[in-house]
Parts: sequence; C-alpha cells; structure tokens
Amino acid sequence: MSIYETFKKSFWGPTIAWKRLFTKPVTIKVPKVYREAAERYRGFHVNDWELCTGCSTCSKICPTDAIKMVPVDIEVEPGKKAQRPAIDYGRCTFCGMCVDICTTGSLKMTREYIHISDDPNTFFFLPDEAGIHHQEIPLGYQRDEASELLDLERVEMEELPASERVNSFIEYVKGYSKEQAIAEAARCVDCELCVDVCPANMDIPRYIESAFRDNTKEGVEWIYKTNPLPGVCGRVCTHKCETVCSIGYRGEPVAIRWLKRYIMDQESVKDIIKNAKENVVKKGTGKIAIIGAGPSGLSAAYYLSLMGYKVTIFEAKELPGGVMRYGIPRYRLPDEALDKDIGVIKALGIEIKCNSTVGKDITLDELKEKYDAVFLGTGFTLGRSTKVPGTDHKDVLMALPLLEKIRDYLRDPKKSEKPHVPDSLIVIGGGNVAMDVARSIARLQRMEGKKVNVKVTSLESMEELPADLEEVVEGREEGIQFFPSRGPKEVVIENGKIKGLKTIACTRVFDDEGRFNPEFDESDVTVIDGEMIVEAIGQVPDYAYLPDELKEKLEFVRGRLMVNEKGQTSIPWLFAGGDIVHGPDIIHGVADGHKAAMGIDEFLNGEEG
Repeated sequence: MSIYETFKKSFWGPTIAWKRLFTKPVTIKVPKVYREAAERYRGFHVNDWELCTGCSTCSKICPTDAIKMVPVDIEVEPGKKAQRPAIDYGRCTFCGMCVDICTTGSLKMTREYIHISDDPNTFFFLPDEAGIHHQEIPLGYQRDEASELLDLERVEMEELPASERVNSFIEYVKGYSKEQAIAEAARCVDCELCVDVCPANMDIPRYIESAFRDNTKEGVEWIYKTNPLPGVCGRVCTHKCETVCSIGYRGEPVAIRWLKRYIMDQESVKDIIKNAKENVVKKGTGKIAIIGAGPSGLSAAYYLSLMGYKVTIFEAKELPGGVMRYGIPRYRLPDEALDKDIGVIKALGIEIKCNSTVGKDITLDELKEKYDAVFLGTGFTLGRSTKVPGTDHKDVLMALPLLEKIRDYLRDPKKSEKPHVPDSLIVIGGGNVAMDVARSIARLQRMEGKKVNVKVTSLESMEELPADLEEVVEGREEGIQFFPSRGPKEVVIENGKIKGLKTIACTRVFDDEGRFNPEFDESDVTVIDGEMIVEAIGQVPDYAYLPDELKEKLEFVRGRLMVNEKGQTSIPWLFAGGDIVHGPDIIHGVADGHKAAMGIDEFLNGEEG
C-alpha cells in the first residue's frame, strides 16, 4: 500500500462511523432492569447441605483458591464432615470446575449474576440451597459427560469364574496388576472421609497415593503405622471405608481393600521386616502377656514390641491366627497371606506359645505374677443355637467348629479327620459366616463329584442380609439357593435322620425402635429339604479361663467386656480388645490391639488418667 493510500484511509476512517450517529444505542440497564441469563450461565452457587459430605474436592480443584472449607455447626453422620464450602467471589472466575468435580452433585451454579453491596464481606459467601439472595433462581451451568472430571467406574480385578472357583479352595481373586492398581488409585480424590470411618483410622489416601506413584515400599510404611495385618485386611476386611468413599455417591467406590492387598503383595517379608525393625520407637522394660493370637492379640503384640516390651502370646490352637486361620475359608484368605503377616510380627522378637490354654496349662493368676500387664484377645469361640426342637441331633452342627474342621483337613488331610460332606445342606443364618459355610460345603460337594445342593435360610429378606453383597452374589453364582424371610420352627426328623427344616414366614426382623424383635406368620409354613443343618446365627465368648473372683470385678454388657478408651478393664493391669469388646470384626480387633498397646504403655509408665 502506498503512502498516499495509507493517509487517505487514516484521514477519512472516522467518518465511516458517522452513519450511526443518529442510531439509538443498546443500553443494558443493570441492575435496574434484570436481563435473563442464558440457560448455561455460570452464576452464583447453591449447595444442598443434606447431600454435601464436606469432602473438600471443590476446594482442592479451584484454580484461583476461591473456595475454603468452613466449619459449620451441624450434626453429621459417619462418613461426612461438619464443614461446607464457602466461596470468595472476589477470586472466583466462574469456571465451573467445582461443579464438574463435586462428588455428590450437591454444588450447582445458578443464573443469578447480580450482587451489589458496599460490604466486601458479603462477597465471601457460604452457599446453601437458598442461594446468595434467598430467591428462587433457575439453575445455570451443570456438569455433563463432556465436563465430568471423576472416573466413576472401578477398575475390575480379575477373578476365577464361578464354574471354576467352586471346584476348589484356591484363592479366586487374583489381585491387581501394576497398571490396574495405578489406574484405580488415580480415582481417589483424597477426601479422607474413609479415614474417619476406618476403625483403625488408617491413613488410606496416603497409601493409595503411594500406589499411584508406584512406590509400594512407601505404601507399606504408611499401612504399618496403623495395621500390622494388612495382607489379611487386604483380602477379608469388612471395608467400611468404601461405604463412605466420595466417588461412591455417583459411581463405584475406590477399591481401597484391593489396593492395600496390591501394595502388600509387591513387597517381600524380608523388606517388610526390615522396615518394621527400623520403626522401634523406644526401649520399654516390661513384660506383657497376651491371651489369644487373633487379630487384636497380634496387633497389640506388634505395637508393644515397637515400644520395646517383651511380649508373649498364649494361643490354645496349634497355629496362631484365631478366626483368620480357623474360621475364614482358604479361598478368601490363604494361609500364605496370613503367615506373611504373622512372620513380620514374630520377627520383632514376639514369642507365640501355641497349644497353651490359659485356665488349663497356665492360670490367669500365674500370668499376673509373671507379667506386668495382661491383654485378653480371646475372641468369640462358641456358637449360638436357635434351640428349636431337633437341634440336638448329631447332624445339626455349629458353624465355627465345622469351618475349623474343613480348614484343618485342607491344611493336612493325613493328620486331620475328613469332614462329612452331605448330599444336601441347610444353613441357618444370613451373615458372612453363614456364607462361608455354604460356599465351603458347595466346594466340597463339587470336589467329591456331587451336585451343589446348599440352601441358606434367614430371618432377613434378601435386601436386609447382613452378609457382604459380594458374598451373596458370588454364592448365588456358585449354586447356593436362598430362602429369605423364614424363621426356623423345627428340625424334621424321620427314622432318626434329618429330612429338612420346618420354617415359618418372618414378617419383620426389627421393631420400630430398631431392636432385634422378629415377628412371624405361623400360618405360612415351608419345609426346606436337607439332610444336614448348620447353625450360623452368631457366636459368643468363652470366659471359662477367668477365675470367678476376677469375673466379679469386671463389667459385662450382653456378654461383652467393658473397657475404657485405652482398652483397660475395671482391673487396672488387665486390658482387652477384639470380639469380646466390639464383636467379630478383624479391623476392629486390629484397632483395639493398637489402642490397648498404647494404654498398656501409659499404665506401665504411670501416665494413666
């Protein structure tokens, strides 16, 4: 372009706008005249406090640090925090990422965009359902498939199909590969809701982060801070943590249990022992006796050893492990995984005296004389019976003794008596123990070339069954039949042999106050055919080893020992934990053992309250 042309364009350029000199301008009269925002407008936030868990994922993702979690005075249920997001609209860019990542969908944006105030504090707002001006405003921007920031589907772990797994007691869950574990760990949003619900308060997000960074050595270190039985818990933990996982509100919860198992399976016993010995925190001078080598006893022993105490465990069985070895079937918890965990604990110098029954081989009074403190972790060892007519028949068995017999036989068929495998079995009960019996007998039936003929009957409906959902689903896949909402009335016996179980309809299990108080319809009668019956309706403790004079000084509530927050009973030198305190639950036993270890340390050092 020439110089002349450039001059001409620049000189006459302003006159181009003259044609609009008398055109009426478009004026937006905000705020005097309200203009409706577009449907996807990103305005001020609203938050459903009932739905919000206080997980803080919105705060963590905010690129301008505009969201702070603020404590609020509300009552919250387990798995939720008494905090809610507050938004600084001086910082907010209305990008919508907080809405995209909200784990419950409680946080939304409206089409409201006007807020005028001389008070700058009003621009820092704690949104609730009423919004910033307590007016009903249509919703604006909402998350869709394109903006979803969470991976809602769990990485599935390979396991044997039902047609194969029912043929043996081989562990059917194969575990994550490295790639699978990293992908699953990436789903965690580090909300820490799981930590509060875990009985052991394991720092779950930290070991999941270690798995994500492919640093399983570090993951082991995090796990052992609060749980010395991770190989066990990585397989059979009740995983309460997963029930409150933030991702589970809109998708499938993170596979916390399986990630723990993955981490532990990557590290050798030698390396774990090395790490454990490096964590000895001090050199105690006392001697501690522990009764029972179950979850709580082993946990207490581990942490007491880290504090330098000399620990001896007295175990009545031939091998340590308690319910983990003698109750849980091998297809769920193989001996190799249990032995790995126990090997680490024993390596700290803990002595385990097996085949040593307190009350028979040594008395509690003798332990009191020889040791500075005693921990009771004897568990629930006796079964509970329905006591309906016919339950005294020889072919009506208790669940735990049968499971122990099966375990012993599979461990060493030459030394152990072979359990009777009936052509048909009825299991009374709806919990995990009932499912363990049913699925174990189904396997033995298949191993002997029989058809699977196992029936489970329970007071609870299928929706109310206390057993883990996966146990029920997998049991059904393996051929187990269910007869829910039935109550046992009488064992049907003909010519001295069991023919079945007469049942009546159970119309409800709990009363209006939530107490166990079943009601029945006596007119609705069904006979379930079967030649052997196993009662799996619960277990009770055996306190035969406690002297009468000692038992009188202890406090019991419905058969359970009362202890303080440190695991200490009403007798100062006597501590307790596990089933006899909180009921059957491995991770609760682990937590009890840890707390009692710290309580014993305080007691021996005169620091008790």
